[in-house]
Amino acid sequence: MNTESRFGWTAPASTGGTPLTVSWAALAVLTVAFAALRVGDVRIPLRVQAGVYLLGMVAMNLPHGGYEHVSNLRRRALSFQGRYVAVYLALIGLFAGLFFLAPVAGLAVAVSVAVAKGGFGDVQAMRALYGTSHVRSRPQRWLAAAVRGGAVMAVPMVFWPGTFYAFSTVMVNIFDPGALSAMAGDFGTRRLLLGGGYGAALLAHLALGYRRSTGDGAFLADAAETLLLVAYFAVVPVVVAVGLYFPLWYSARQVARSAAVDDALEPAPTTGPLGALDADDPERVALASWGVLVAGSLATFGLAAALWTASPQPLGGAGLLVGLVAFWSIFISIVALPHVVVGAWLDRERGIWYVP
Repeated sequence: MNTESRFGWTAPASTGGTPLTVSWAALAVLTVAFAALRVGDVRIPLRVQAGVYLLGMVAMNLPHGGYEHVSNLRRRALSFQGRYVAVYLALIGLFAGLFFLAPVAGLAVAVSVAVAKGGFGDVQAMRALYGTSHVRSRPQRWLAAAVRGGAVMAVPMVFWPGTFYAFSTVMVNIFDPGALSAMAGDFGTRRLLLGGGYGAALLAHLALGYRRSTGDGAFLADAAETLLLVAYFAVVPVVVAVGLYFPLWYSARQVARSAAVDDALEPAPTTGPLGALDADDPERVALASWGVLVAGSLATFGLAAALWTASPQPLGGAGLLVGLVAFWSIFISIVALPHVVVGAWLDRERGIWYVP
């Protein structure tokens, strides 16, 4: 199933191999399993859900975020690497400041970042793995990203409103206790409007894709994946769903995308601190890789420690596990904002979701 996009990139006959199969199978199994639990009226304790979230988002997914940047910055000019890191850190500081000054607005941006990361990352994976012949314009690509990314946040807001609102409250309480409650308003009406708006966008995406389908299988794959995402976030409790979505779906699909386009990258030496990653000496490469991993870990957890120290109430008044989920959700959204903006949107030459 070779599919050529309007950019000249030809999706390989292999549609992603093991990583793509794992992402599909994992979400399908979880959806069926939690649907069965709901039918049997079996409820998963919130503390267990929080533990699953922390396992997925910290232990499983965090290393991949660093890998995306290292992969992108390799074989780039030293001056580019410096600007990249500088702008990245500046945006982290600005976004963190927004949470301290206006945490409700910060939460809104955090939700938007999750939608953008899931949506645009998925569209790029789609381009690389089975093509986007049915997506023929920039507005249609943005619609596809909004629908796929919207499944991550909009669907849980509609199907798990109590849990979503409770965790949102704890997240805001980290900076300003009671701020979200004061602005809650008619949550039921907002839920209906959100559900109606997302449903309309979903139907528009599927209808337009069907109308522009070329019969090469790209639309069918897109439709199946989109509906799987909607079912997954509608059925699986939101804390578990988000915690496992990024490692089992987002990261797995980006690994498949990276493998699919790896041969298209023009060979060029890496400059700066990452230059040793291209060395011929295996021991030097291993040592450099270890050094990059350690440096990235120290920087990441150093930022987390700084945010924890500066926050008026790091656990948001909740218990340990629930509070850690809320805190980590805030922290990872602060890191993810420049991940999307700097790593993808501003990097027009390549970017973390590069497809030729």
